[in-house]
Amino acid sequence: MDVHEAILRRRSIRKYLETPLEWEKIGKVVDAGRLAPSAGNLQPWKFVVVTDKEIKQMVAEACLKQYWIATAPVVIVICSENTKLSRFYGIRGERLYSIQSCAAAAENMILQATALGLGSCWVSAFDEEMIKRALKIPDFVRPQIIVTIGYADEVVPEPPKYTLTDVIFLQRYENRRKDPLGTMGFTSHKVEEAVKKSKDFLEEAGKKSDTALGKLSKRLKGEK
Repeated sequence: MDVHEAILRRRSIRKYLETPLEWEKIGKVVDAGRLAPSAGNLQPWKFVVVTDKEIKQMVAEACLKQYWIATAPVVIVICSENTKLSRFYGIRGERLYSIQSCAAAAENMILQATALGLGSCWVSAFDEEMIKRALKIPDFVRPQIIVTIGYADEVVPEPPKYTLTDVIFLQRYENRRKDPLGTMGFTSHKVEEAVKKSKDFLEEAGKKSDTALGKLSKRLKGEK
């Protein structure tokens, strides 16, 4: 699975199978977070991997009682060591770069999980002090993001998204063009998927030469 496909397939999964998660896959997910970009390459993150049922329950309680979190085989708490960032970048490093860096790590983890056939969910709502007590996180470290990982036990439909035309400006803010996709030479993945499906359909029909579709397929290919 390439990166684009992982991005398209990613969903927020809140229901997991009880199937244990292989440590090899857990390692690949965490390592993807380690390889994320960070401000000044300071890599301020620390990853707390939780598999213990009692601790997962405490994490779920701290996440405003989102108890589905405890059903995930693995819960990863992404923390930042803010003193490292504030030493180099002051208050901006502590309050902004720490969040950005951990967010980059979380996205890497989620996409890697998707590529491995796993479900995941990004959780931001939690009581920081409760999380720190549950995981014995020191005062100079701040929990930023929680990511659940496991084999999905639900199929989540594709959520509605703005189109690229809705969110893109060229050269300056609010400068729109009627056809930004054409300007960028961009072809929507929806169009690509439709073309591929049509091609596959015609190829399959071509195998059945006695059908009307089969004859049409051969004509399109220049066959007799």
